[in-house]
Order: sequence, then structure tokens, then C-alpha cells
Amino acid sequence: MKKKLIVGMLSLCSIATVCPSVYASTDHYADSSVIGADSEWGDWQANWEATATDFTKVSLTPGADDTQLNFAWYSEKGDSAATPIVHFGTDKDNLETFEGTSGDVDQELTGDQAYEYNHVTVTGLEPNTTYYYTVEKNGQQTDVCEYTTQNTDSVKILYVGDPQIGASKGQTQDGAELTNESGTANTAAENDGFSWNRTLNTALSENSDINFVISAGDQVNKTGEAKEEEYASYLSADALKSLPVATTIGNHDSLNPDYSYHFNNPNNTENGKTAAGGDYYYSYGDGLFIVLNTNNYNVAEHQNTIEEAVKAYPDAKWRIVTIHQDIYGSGLDHSDTDGMILRTQLTPVFDANDIDVVLQGHDHTYSRSKMLYGDGQTHGKYEFSLNADGTDYDWDHATNVDTGDQITLSPEEGDTDAEAALDAFHEDNNCYTIEDVDGNTVTDPQGILYMTANSASGSKYYELLSTQQDYIAARSQNWLPSYSVITMTADSFSIDTYQITDDGKAEAIDDTFTIQKSGTDTSADTTDAAETESDTSAN
Repeated sequence: MKKKLIVGMLSLCSIATVCPSVYASTDHYADSSVIGADSEWGDWQANWEATATDFTKVSLTPGADDTQLNFAWYSEKGDSAATPIVHFGTDKDNLETFEGTSGDVDQELTGDQAYEYNHVTVTGLEPNTTYYYTVEKNGQQTDVCEYTTQNTDSVKILYVGDPQIGASKGQTQDGAELTNESGTANTAAENDGFSWNRTLNTALSENSDINFVISAGDQVNKTGEAKEEEYASYLSADALKSLPVATTIGNHDSLNPDYSYHFNNPNNTENGKTAAGGDYYYSYGDGLFIVLNTNNYNVAEHQNTIEEAVKAYPDAKWRIVTIHQDIYGSGLDHSDTDGMILRTQLTPVFDANDIDVVLQGHDHTYSRSKMLYGDGQTHGKYEFSLNADGTDYDWDHATNVDTGDQITLSPEEGDTDAEAALDAFHEDNNCYTIEDVDGNTVTDPQGILYMTANSASGSKYYELLSTQQDYIAARSQNWLPSYSVITMTADSFSIDTYQITDDGKAEAIDDTFTIQKSGTDTSADTTDAAETESDTSAN
């Protein structure tokens, strides 16, 4: 058993969050007119109208376990009813039929054109097997696609952050400004979709045996607006016809139900919900993967999800959480403000449930933490409150949940009281202990590894904080799209991270980091978190 510190009752308060709009990205981005080799960018541009207006692309998501695969797609609503049917099997001429559910898509999100979403789960998959599938759109079968499962004893996962298709808006390309206007006029989505496709193709050319992808959120860019052309660009990537993606709800995804139409997530819960959906979880190989919607601040609900998942898959060797906001990151724009707002609450919950790794996004920079666990002390609970007219959040202030006190995040010069309150807020978030381990291979650690992924598409980048925090082991910002490859077996979890140069080469930006398990019992102590326990030897 890992030595864990279980702390007191968690906050029951709940507020759904979005990201501060005051932060500015840098002038760095992946310019597809530059990185598009030969005629690739020209071909992409020539097909852009067809890409941007096709809202019916299929998305694949891991199922509840590695024997299942989830499908989602739109179909136009007309005289024919939706037919949520997938034909799937090893013999393309004799495919088995799987039926699912359908529902109406909010027409305000599709330019008043009527669509229905289709969700289907396929079961009975075996490892190392080639399958074929078609889906039905109003009774008409699509062309046959190929899908190959990989080994589940040694699982390879592509981990990416913030594709955020459309976020390059305002950047200059060929003397003109990229825009995020609707439909085909969204030239930022055109640019970013190309780079996203390039990243996936590059990663797969180096790692053809990837089982699935984990995206740490912000698949698209427009917040609280219609953005189907951005989803169309995101889903148009070549690889996604045969590669499942376990997506996370980012702040840019959070305020519309379109996310829940496009992604058929397994084991959906009622916890952590915003307009886009809530927490979910799944099992794959030797891992339990828990995905939290931290755009909702109700940590008690997130705790319920984690405990439900652990109970459902008690024999998983690894427990891996994905969240969008980086509670332990190193980016200038978020890691010491809204990114860490849930740090004091989530850290003890992760500790109590023996989480091994937390995968994060949001800060458009790369960082890898040291092995961290909570300090066992009592800390404040924080969130962002609504502004005076209730139309948005007050991003200038963090609010103490228990006292209602507000902390000004950018005090005016000379306001000593506000500066002291901010210092106290930052000090209170020093709620972690750095485990004393050496090297890039650790065995049976007490602490948790926190990773933050840079943008996979290069649509937007942020600066690193000027001073590297003591909890960060490695970080980088080279203004290039990046991705990580996770290799997971029953007793080993390794992660390698790469950037893609303008000429398309994948370069390592960090050493391989490996966590090993010796076979000792690492199952969670499921004691009620309201019961405070402390093991002084862990301090």
C-alpha cells in the first residue's frame, strides 16, 4: 500500500468554469503555408470548402474496456429517420450489425440545418485483429473503413494537448490575417486542421502500433459559440478514421452540447457536468483511465467519479487521470492562476485514490513534474465567481470558497493589502511534497507524476513562467507542435515526448521517464475522505 495522506471533507460547492479571455497568445504558431510540404497545403486548401461543410464525420472513442469501441457521427435530418447502425467485423463482405441511439442536434449550432447525432458501441473486439466497418447515415452505408486493434499487454498511447482548431485567429499568413468567421471563412480552422493532421501522421509514422489517443482538452477554439467547421476540421484528420481518441472537455469545449454529440464517451457519469458533459472513465490493458471535467469546480463530484471508477475496475495496475487545467504546470498564462485553482482540493483526492499519473493540457507549454504528493496540511479551497451582472466569471479575482474573500490576481502597484493576499494565496497552494527520488526511472513511488502537454497542432503557444517552479523536473517551449508516446505494461509506465520541426522531423525534447512497479499491493484505501488520516512517515 502506498503511504497516503487522506484529508478532510471536500467542498460541495460547484461552479462551471471557462478560461480567462484576458491572456494573450504569442505571435508564434504553426503556419501551414510554411510547413506544408510540396503540394500538401495546396491540396488541403482546395478541399477546404468540402471539409468545413461536412459535419457528418465519424469519431471513434475507446469503449468501456479494450473489447469495445464507441462511434459517434451526425446525419442530416430529413424525410428519412436517423439509423444509428454500425456494421463491423473481420469479413468486409459479412459484417455484424450493431445498433445504438440517436437524438436531435441543437440547430443553433449548425446554422439552422437539422442534424441528428448517432451513438453506437461495438463489442467483442480482440487484440491484434483487423476489422472493417461502415456506418449508416439515414439508411445509407458509408464506404468501408479498416480498423486494426493492437496488443493490450503492452499498450502504446499517443498523448496530446490542445489541438484547439481555430486558435490561430489573428495570426498573419501570406500577408493576410487568419480569421475565425463561420463556415469556410474560418481560415484559422483551415490552417490548424492541416497542422493537426500533420502531427497525427508524423506520430503514427514513428509509432505505427498506437492503441489510442488521449487528448487533454480544447479540441476546438470558439467558446460558447457555434463551431461546427472547427469540429469538421478536427475530425477530418486522416488517422481518425481508424484511431480512437479519449478526449477531455477543455474550457473552449465546455459551454456547448456539441462536444457531447461528437464524442460517445464510455461510462458517462452525472458528475462534473457542464453543457458539454461530465466525467467519464474506461479500462484499457492494465490501465484505468479517469477523465474529469475540471471546468466544473465541484471536487466532491470528481472524487465520486474516481471512487466509482476504482470500484468498477479494482484490478487495474495503473490509475491515470486526465484533466484539462494544469494544477501542476509551468506556463505563464495559467499555471499560477486558473490552472492551479483546484490544486489544494484535487491533490489529496488523487493521493487518497492512489493515482499514478495525471495528464494535463491548457497551458500550451510542455512540462514534467517531479514525483509529488500532498503535504497533509489543511488548505483553502478556491474557485472563480461570477461577475456582477452574471454574464461571465470574474477572472481578476480568485474566491476563497469558505470565507468568500476575493484575491486580486494582478494587484495594482502599491496596493500592499492586495499584494499580501495574493502572496498568501500562492503560499497556500504550496500544498505538495516533493518525493526524494533520483534519475528518470523510479520504482514504487509514493508521489504522482503530473504531465502538461504543449499544443499538438501549434495553433497557439504561451510563454513559460520566467522562473521554473521547484516541483517541475523538466519543461520546454520551442514553438513547435509536440506529442508524447506512453508505453504501459503491467509493471512499467514510460513516457517520451517529441516536437515536430518545420521540415517534419520528430525530435525528442525530454528524456524517457519511467515508473516501475515491483508487484507490491498498490490498491487504493477507499476510506471515506471525510475521515482524516495522517502517516507522519510520509512527510
